[in-house]
Amino acid sequence: MQHTLPVTAYTLTYNEAHQLRDVLESVKWAGEIIVVDSFSTDGTVEIAREFGAKVISTEFCGFGKLRNLALDAAKHDWIFSIDADERCTPELADEIRRELEGGPAFDAYLVPRKSHFLGKWMRHSGWYPDYRQPQFFNRARMRYADDLVHEGYVLNGRLGYMHEHILQFPWPTIEVATAKLQRYSTLMAQRYAAMNRRVTLGRLVGSPVAMFLKIYVVQQGFRDGWHGLVLAGLYAYYTFLKYATLWELRECRR
Repeated sequence: MQHTLPVTAYTLTYNEAHQLRDVLESVKWAGEIIVVDSFSTDGTVEIAREFGAKVISTEFCGFGKLRNLALDAAKHDWIFSIDADERCTPELADEIRRELEGGPAFDAYLVPRKSHFLGKWMRHSGWYPDYRQPQFFNRARMRYADDLVHEGYVLNGRLGYMHEHILQFPWPTIEVATAKLQRYSTLMAQRYAAMNRRVTLGRLVGSPVAMFLKIYVVQQGFRDGWHGLVLAGLYAYYTFLKYATLWELRECRR
């Protein structure tokens, strides 16, 4: 792609120096790049500035609020959201260009992701096409919910689908996976506590089992071989941690 597009691409970071160059290189077609950083200490900000990105430094206040902060700072109405563990493919960039040149038919687009676990593209286990919130959208039509984690969105317009993919590499090792799951389980427990959700024996014991069966059986994780089995186990572990931490917050920290 020879010319940049009237699109603001943004990403959220905290100590992402090990992979930030790859993600920013993949969105150099965007007319503006914003990095919302929660005071990284590993050179993340310096790398962002090498790419000419606008850097916004702020305390972590929840993923939803951080994403809305990026929208408010953008100079373009069309936004491309990409996480630090994702890569925009050239084919997707070309599809975005064609949409803009032809006049977008929708106000927001879900983008399919090829998500990799321990180096393997997971075709099952609920990981494909693995849509999250719309990743290409008009900010005049969409905002994020102010959630700590697993943030929702409000769309006042039409929702479409892109055909080309984003590549995602969220869990390259078990160590990285468990560290992320511990963080997200704590944030989710805090969110549940704020909602006054209670912990029952069924949730603490039954929910992890149900999650394992959902990933491995219902979503056919068994077709991903050992990777699918281990992934289902990790999701069960996350589910147990989430409710155990909620129990701790409600019963042990009064």
